[in-house]
Amino acid sequence: MTKRYPMPIPHGWYAVCYSDELAVGESRAVKYFGKELVLFRTESGNPCLLDAYCPHLGAHLGHGIHENKGKGGRVEGESIVCPFHAWKFNGDGVCTDVPYARNMPPKVKGQQCLNHYPTAETNQVVWAWYHPDGVAPLWEVIEHEQANSDDWAPLKRYEWHLATHPQEMAENAADPAHFLYVHRTADMPEWETTYEGPDSRGIQRAKMPTPRGEVDGAIHTGARGPGQGFTRFEGIADTFLMGLTTPIDEENVVLRFAFTQPKVNGEVVSSGVNDAIIANIVGQLEEDKPIWENKVYRPLPVLCDGDGPINKFRKWYSQFYSNFEPSKM
Repeated sequence: MTKRYPMPIPHGWYAVCYSDELAVGESRAVKYFGKELVLFRTESGNPCLLDAYCPHLGAHLGHGIHENKGKGGRVEGESIVCPFHAWKFNGDGVCTDVPYARNMPPKVKGQQCLNHYPTAETNQVVWAWYHPDGVAPLWEVIEHEQANSDDWAPLKRYEWHLATHPQEMAENAADPAHFLYVHRTADMPEWETTYEGPDSRGIQRAKMPTPRGEVDGAIHTGARGPGQGFTRFEGIADTFLMGLTTPIDEENVVLRFAFTQPKVNGEVVSSGVNDAIIANIVGQLEEDKPIWENKVYRPLPVLCDGDGPINKFRKWYSQFYSNFEPSKM
């Protein structure tokens, strides 16, 4: 079967769940990065992500038995317990105990037995670092005041499973022409975009019509790596969006949208305008979905003078691949 995308999974920080979805002592089986994984939170509160299959006889650490049936593997202290023979592994993938062994096997005692993924927690999100070569994190997750302050409303969350690649989705920001024909905007937006290291930043300024006349507005876009996107909408109703893309495998992703808006006098604002902005953004994603899920990647696209800086975007994005250059495929 021919692959739709020649690109591998890019390295970076990725959202693996929201913080409130993983309680202390809880674990779950998840699939990201083309791998079966186990996600758990230790009794001290640390989130951990490991390859799922026990090195002993291959049991999945995320599928529990007895009282934990259907709830994931059992967590004890700082380790997760294999449901098959009770071998224990900490968040670094080190075997901490084989309860029935008189002597720990030399290949196990104090050794990292399972691949682990560095984690971080901020913005009400649990993040995991993925790199195919096991390279340590090359940058930090950006912390957003809007997602960490009581001055902003609780997150409104949406989630999609999409049959596409993270690069294809991110390329939308370098493709203003599609707004005319997919989203039916009145005109083609003009963006000022800059790239520096793992960061991209963009701004679009616009006059926004309201019943009381035009209001100066702006859309600020940003990303750090392939997994952390964010947008600030200023003008009619200030809105902050975290767009979190996480690869399931090389051709499928989980996309999470998390919106928040500033409180007024300590109260969450509920109005038609506020809700309409979020509905419009979600609606645009739904319009993009059938395009992404039914297209192929063109490494050498035939571009015209009206297209956006697609090649510039692809050059920036290529830094997130190891030993791979998409433009040469």
